[in-house]
Amino acid sequence: MTGFIPNYPEPRGLLKGKTVVITAAAGTGIGFSAARRAAEEGATVLISDFHERRLGEAADRIATDVGVRPATFVCDVTDQSQVDALRDASLRELGQVDVLINNAGLGGEVPVTEMTDDQWSRVLDVTLTSVFRMSRAFLPAMYERKNGVIVNNASVLGWRAQKGQAHYAAAKAGVMAFTRCSAVEAAEHNVRINAVAPSIAMHAFLAKVTTDDLLAELSSREAFGRPAEVWEVANVMMFLASDLSSYMTGEVLSVSSQRA
Repeated sequence: MTGFIPNYPEPRGLLKGKTVVITAAAGTGIGFSAARRAAEEGATVLISDFHERRLGEAADRIATDVGVRPATFVCDVTDQSQVDALRDASLRELGQVDVLINNAGLGGEVPVTEMTDDQWSRVLDVTLTSVFRMSRAFLPAMYERKNGVIVNNASVLGWRAQKGQAHYAAAKAGVMAFTRCSAVEAAEHNVRINAVAPSIAMHAFLAKVTTDDLLAELSSREAFGRPAEVWEVANVMMFLASDLSSYMTGEVLSVSSQRA
């Protein structure tokens, strides 16, 4: 975990004039970093999460760091009525949604033989089915406008194996497949759908719930010998959200050397 970390990027105006909605953006992880990077790149941002206090704190941090406070909306992405309410609030607040970043996900480590139905279902509901719910809610308006971008957060575990992660890996593989299939449908309406597949991205919550030994092991597998910074994953999301990736759809970009 001693690999060289590059400098934080200077804004380039990649999303100037665009509106962006991001799920699971409270806390310190990829969602929060994506929200901050989107604001830095000139977007008008709405962030969502099911935890109201942390969501407000995240908005305050972005306001301090960037100078503009994003709009917020509390939403549990496992509840379709709340997802629909998030869509309606986003359209009211932003006028239109140019970019949707589906970041919500839930992990956990448990062997298959010890996994309960509830553990399996909960991880798939938060990690995979929420992407379907959000896409179903937001795509019609994008179709009508003949413009829009969705970026989904997958994982390299959708490609490779790790013990104790059968539910999470299955969900992330589903996100990849959903991304490819929905992208083919959306292309007819000039809407692009892509995904990122991070490996290990370091943030405070991950450090809290993961042992030092496991973090060291996972980091040692990476070409750079370190975890990604969350903003390095967010950078790839910004590329996919921007017009620089205008001819890309149905793609899953690995933000890691560990594809297999």
